[in-house]
Amino acid sequence: MQITIVGTGNMARGIATRALAGGNDVRLVGTERAKAEALAGELGGSAKAGDRVEGEVVVLAVPYAAAADAVAQYSDDLAGKVVIDITNPVDFSTFSPLDVQAGSAAQEIADAAPDDARIVKAFNTTFAGTLVEGQVSGQPLDVFLAGDDEDAKATVRQLVEGGGLRAVDAGPLARARELEALGYLHMALQQPLDTGFGSAVKVIA
Repeated sequence: MQITIVGTGNMARGIATRALAGGNDVRLVGTERAKAEALAGELGGSAKAGDRVEGEVVVLAVPYAAAADAVAQYSDDLAGKVVIDITNPVDFSTFSPLDVQAGSAAQEIADAAPDDARIVKAFNTTFAGTLVEGQVSGQPLDVFLAGDDEDAKATVRQLVEGGGLRAVDAGPLARARELEALGYLHMALQQPLDTGFGSAVKVIA
């Protein structure tokens, strides 16, 4: 499938690495074309820089504070697409969670996006470096999915599993609130555990 990743930072690199490993075409779109071109060159394969959002899937690989602007900028191009929200509503100046009136960042994005955009929460509990590797301690990463459109979740599952990871369906988009809390907790544990953002949240049964 063709995937556009909005963002050129570490999470964009990690998700693009998994998408490319699954044989997908990846287009990178950022605020600076030069950064998108540099990352595409680093990733190689089918990765290319672009100026427009194209393809079946759009990944908003931007911080929470930049998500609203990204949705507004590319709003027309998001219509009918599967839109993956990876954000966690955290104030990084104080490293504390933000109170989001809509209930979750994902719901805010769903409210702001075109009505026929299909929002799926995913990748918010995974760290960039572990995504590049695809595993921690020999175990594939779990990627938790929340969304109201089953076909959209199936598309994201295909992306996740094609990249060698395990997709875990967490339920409807309303569960994004809990996933965002889990994402924050995972970040907050890095200092006491001294894991350097190299850990993973995994369900084992």
